[in-house]
Amino acid sequence: MAAKPKLHYFRGRGRMESVRWLLAAAGVEFEEEFLETREQYEKLQKDGRLLFGQVPLVEIDGMELTQTRAILSYLAAKYNLYGKDLKERVRIDMYTDGTLDLMMMVAVGAFKPPAEKEETIASAVKSAKTRYFPVFEKILKDHGEDFLVGNKFSWADIQLLEAILLVEELDASVLSDFPLLKAFKTRISNIPTIKKFLQPGSQRKPPPDSHYVAVVREILQF
Repeated sequence: MAAKPKLHYFRGRGRMESVRWLLAAAGVEFEEEFLETREQYEKLQKDGRLLFGQVPLVEIDGMELTQTRAILSYLAAKYNLYGKDLKERVRIDMYTDGTLDLMMMVAVGAFKPPAEKEETIASAVKSAKTRYFPVFEKILKDHGEDFLVGNKFSWADIQLLEAILLVEELDASVLSDFPLLKAFKTRISNIPTIKKFLQPGSQRKPPPDSHYVAVVREILQF
């Protein structure tokens, strides 16, 4: 029996959360080894396990994978969540790159000083409303299908739902002008593997708090 994927990261969301989402949506059980000290991080570096000296790190199929985008695209292809051909894949890539950009806007806010944090979060919510969510609303309207690409559940759907829920934590009314995205959110959230991941007690991580920020700062020394 193949070993479960093992995820090496901090005890929080960050760049690893989309990996957790993708594995959970694919119905794949995974293990996690949390970095909680500078020494743990330095050991991974000294052992040559971090290709560019940074996490996330995922052990899977006898490989040690780094770089978030590479990890996600490998998992999407492995679990048949990456479209049926190159044209579908490039659309999935465009959509997931867009949602990742949006989520990174939110993620960096947690590490800003209080005054800047509020401004960063407000800017991210505004970008969601005016730049990102209108795009996905139009995509759903134009093709009239349940999913973003090829009328089949894919990585793009998983990551869009992740982004929607992330922004809704900051502004519960963010989808008020996007009825198709509201319906999409409900539809994707009810897919059994995702519904399970959204339940309390899953490996989904909570929003970053001051303790998480302090631990990451200590480990990465910034």
